[in-house]
Amino acid sequence: MRFAPPNPLRIADRASGLNAPSVRSYNERLVLSLLLQSSGISRLEIGEKTGLSAQTVSVIVRSLEQEGLVSKGEAQRGRVGPPTIPLSLNPEGAFSIGVSFGESAVDIAVIDFVGEVQHHAAHPYSALQGSGALAAKIEETLAALPPSSRTRVAGIGLAAPNEAGSPRHVRDLLGSDLPSLQASIESALNLSVYIQDDITAAAGGESLFGVARSLPDFLFFYLGSHLHSRLVLNYQIHSGRFGMSHDVGLLRLREELKRHGLVLSDIGRETLPPAAAEYYAEWRRLYCRHLVGAVRSLLSFVSFNSVVISSYAPPKLGQTLCSELHEEVPEVDFLYGANSVAPKAVGAANLPYHSRFMVQ
Repeated sequence: MRFAPPNPLRIADRASGLNAPSVRSYNERLVLSLLLQSSGISRLEIGEKTGLSAQTVSVIVRSLEQEGLVSKGEAQRGRVGPPTIPLSLNPEGAFSIGVSFGESAVDIAVIDFVGEVQHHAAHPYSALQGSGALAAKIEETLAALPPSSRTRVAGIGLAAPNEAGSPRHVRDLLGSDLPSLQASIESALNLSVYIQDDITAAAGGESLFGVARSLPDFLFFYLGSHLHSRLVLNYQIHSGRFGMSHDVGLLRLREELKRHGLVLSDIGRETLPPAAAEYYAEWRRLYCRHLVGAVRSLLSFVSFNSVVISSYAPPKLGQTLCSELHEEVPEVDFLYGANSVAPKAVGAANLPYHSRFMVQ
């Protein structure tokens, strides 16, 4: 029962030897991890990349197919030998829920097994009063899924903000004891809950299903109300000191746009009123100056070729920033994140997949 509560002891934590079921479980996770990172590969390629025998790969793939986690593509005929059948994760094989806490609302997102957002809702804090309110909203999200999908939910990820910098109403909702909140949601919904700080969760989301999927090393910036960063080296996310953020973010831009009767989504328009357009250009220059300084400083110590910028801002804003940054630092690629709908919630939704299906 892959969707039953997971064994609290991971294979990597075991001090004793592994028995046959444990080895098989590890190999299944290994194959699923490979398919999470490389869709459309064949059994032969899985064997080459994992070192597993052809027979072992066939047994594992057949088992995963029977469980609905893996699906076959159309056979592809080459010049010689039997046709190649590409294998991929079945999008409906598993679902996961992610929750993040913004300035004015809680985002709850559901992603499928290939990272596509199937459902998203933003709930204002005024609708989340009293104990159990958060679990009730997550339960509403579960109820919106088809019955066949509800039984395949791998778990719930919570992207918790840095306590020191989070607004009072967010701290009130989360309480002073995250493990207690985790236990109460697990008890109410009978699903495992995984918690990670929100910026790291957003970086993990881009690394698993987003633009950084194939990147072992990159510098990550989250552009929210303020600007936050993470460094990813050899697929490992380095958090650095919590509470580090620059006073450059969307908060200033939103406030200035509001003075002109505009909102952030108006950036997607072809033209802005002259005064707003002038401030927008000045904000971009300030933002780029901060990022270019940070990137050049880090390049003095660490080698990386890519910078990923994640944000809920309109894609036009992100793409413009990436183009302007690339002009300043042409030796580095600047990529705008794929998760533009609640990127921290989508990142949190990746946590159950990491725990349940991937090799740590």
